[in-house]
Amino acid sequence: MSRIGIRPITVPAKVEITVDEATNVVTVSGPKGALVQPISRLLTVSQEGAELKVERPNNLREARSQHGLARTLIANMVEGVTNGHAKTLDVIGVGYRAAAAGKNLTLNMGYSHPVVIEAPDGINFEVKADDKTRQTQIIVSGIDKALVGQVAADIRKVRKPEPYKGKGIRYRGEVVKIKAGKRAAAKK
Repeated sequence: MSRIGIRPITVPAKVEITVDEATNVVTVSGPKGALVQPISRLLTVSQEGAELKVERPNNLREARSQHGLARTLIANMVEGVTNGHAKTLDVIGVGYRAAAAGKNLTLNMGYSHPVVIEAPDGINFEVKADDKTRQTQIIVSGIDKALVGQVAADIRKVRKPEPYKGKGIRYRGEVVKIKAGKRAAAKK
């Protein structure tokens, strides 16, 4: 039995969930917006009061594999339309800068040209400068968790953290193992 799939999803009072029985599409709408997610036809979604349950009628392998996934996707949708999702990235390196201009993000990462990233619909960029560590923070926020994660990964791809000095763009809390350089290896 799926340990994640059997847990009920608590639905806040401001959130409205509708399930189209014919196409098995779940629509979640709340104060921040609305999200739509198709789920497997092998699963059923039922709402009882303030709880939503994802159930499977049988123990077929395909139904078992989709059970926990569907529950997690719906729970992320409920969380997104109530609170939203955010990923924080740190820009580390001398001369590396980020600036938000309108819906675009401009990155100066040591290339001969600035890299401009356009925000997809539903994604917001916020840039903060931390005075203590002299790092720049990029906050990617939106209601769709998968889209927020994908945009954050695309930003990180512009300049991944390099293993010798740790310069580049990394997720908040990401640990980059620093390798010993030539000089340190030669001393041994």
